[in-house]
This record gives sequence, C-alpha cells and structure tokens, in this order.
Amino acid sequence: MYDQVAQNRRRSVLLVAGFFLLTVCIASAISYGFGFGLPGIVIAVVVATTLAMVGYWKSDRVALAVSRAKPADEATYARYHNLVEGLCIASGLPKPRLYVVDDPAPNAFATGRDPNHAAVAVTTGLLETMNRVELEGVLAHELSHIKNYDILVSTLAVVMLGVVALLADLALRSSFVLGPRRRRGNDDLGLILMVVGLLLAIVGPVIAKLMQLAITRRRESLADLSAVEMTRYPPGLISALQKLEAAPSVVRSGSRATAHMWIEDPMPQTQEEGKMSRLNRLFNTHPPIAERIAALREL
Repeated sequence: MYDQVAQNRRRSVLLVAGFFLLTVCIASAISYGFGFGLPGIVIAVVVATTLAMVGYWKSDRVALAVSRAKPADEATYARYHNLVEGLCIASGLPKPRLYVVDDPAPNAFATGRDPNHAAVAVTTGLLETMNRVELEGVLAHELSHIKNYDILVSTLAVVMLGVVALLADLALRSSFVLGPRRRRGNDDLGLILMVVGLLLAIVGPVIAKLMQLAITRRRESLADLSAVEMTRYPPGLISALQKLEAAPSVVRSGSRATAHMWIEDPMPQTQEEGKMSRLNRLFNTHPPIAERIAALREL
C-alpha cells in the first residue's frame, strides 16, 4: 500500500506537469494564430505559469465554491467535528477545515493542496444517514486522501480542466469573430484559429475524462484501505459503502469537473436519476462500490 501511495505522488507530479505543458502548447497555438510570434509565445508561457500558481493556491476555494459548501458550525455539527478531531489525533494529521453541502444525497469529498491546507466537505444527507462508526469510516476515507496527497492533483484538476475549456472556447470564438475581419491581411489566420478551436473543443472533454480516470479509480480503493488502517474497523466503512450504494447518489451541486473528488460519483447513474446516465457510467470516475466492499471484506 505504501508503494502505491508513493507511486501516486509521482504520478500526481507528472499529471500537473503534463497539464502545464498542454496549457503552454494551447496558448502558444492561439498566440501564433493571432500573429503575435515569439513575444506572444513568451506571454503564453507566463500566462500558463500564472494559472498554474493560482490553481495551486486557490483551487480548493474554487472546488468548495462550485460545490456550494458552507463552513460547518462547531456547535451545530459537534459529532462531525469530534470524529474528525479524533481521527486526526490518531493519524497525526492537522485538523482540516470542515464544510457542509446542503443536499439530501449522502456523499463527501476532500480538497486542498497539502495536509496543512486541506478541507473536508460532507452533505447533510450523509450526516443524517450514517451512524457514528459509518460516518467515521467515510471521514477516515477523506482524511486518507489528504494523508496520501491525493487532494492536490484532484483539486488542481478542477481548475486545470476549466482553463483548458476556457482556452478552447477562446480559440473557437476568435476563429469566427477575428478570422473574417483579418482575412484580407492574413488568409491563414482564420483557418488556424478555426482548426485550433475545433481540436480543443473535441479533445478537451476527452482529456478531462482521461485525467479524472487516471486520478480517481486506484486512489479511491487505496483511500478505502488507508481508512481501515486509520479506524482499525473495516465493518464501519463497509456498512457506509453499502448505504451509499443503496441511496440516491446524485448531488445537485455535483458536476463532471468535480465528480472525481467525491467518495461516490455524484452524477446520475440510472435513467431514474437523470439524463446522460449511460455516458456517466461509461466514464465513471470511481470503481464499482461492490468491488470496493469485496476488497475490504478480504482484509
């Protein structure tokens, strides 16, 4: 397990570096399309570096805002705070900031850049559905993501994918708006912007899904094992996962950009839950809960 954690940390670095290079290439292509030349490419590198730094420092706030998470009052959510404090003391972690998402579907996620700058968010449905040992298992799972440094790359992915989508939209719109205006001076400009925009518009969602799959599937199973190591009580997390499997999982504030962060995929998985369920199952960011439960029962 420890080898897997170390391997995931190395993959996290590679994923972040790959996104940085992708952003530089996209921005450079757009700059070339506008005819800015080498100075434009230098600007593109500076912009990509700035976006990476902003993403590193502010990505957790973006993820919490997108999920409509609110700070968890210590008096109102005393059990929530007490369980997290006990788990943090046992595992040697600093206590993360705690948030609540007002939604009846039981679910949870962790975010941040490192254990000293982390946050955990749970839905009101999770707090109402889970008993003490089950809630402890879920919280241990999320704290394991923090301990294993999964939160850095999963949180950065939210900002990264947004930047790629923004650049794709910019290139596509520019191809239609600026291309005809400058076609007299540069016949290739409109074509270049059109090609870049269309390629990004097509490839962007695919890159998003591949990144989410690379980030999530193995890390979720690893977090389950780390959580059991933390609580020393596999039945607690097993029972929690069984309740998650049986309950509706769709979170109103969930999105494909943040789906990989939750303990269970918050997007519709059946026709009864909502549209696009087949596509969501095809690109599910999580391993089946039944497989996760089976792995825990073997411990």
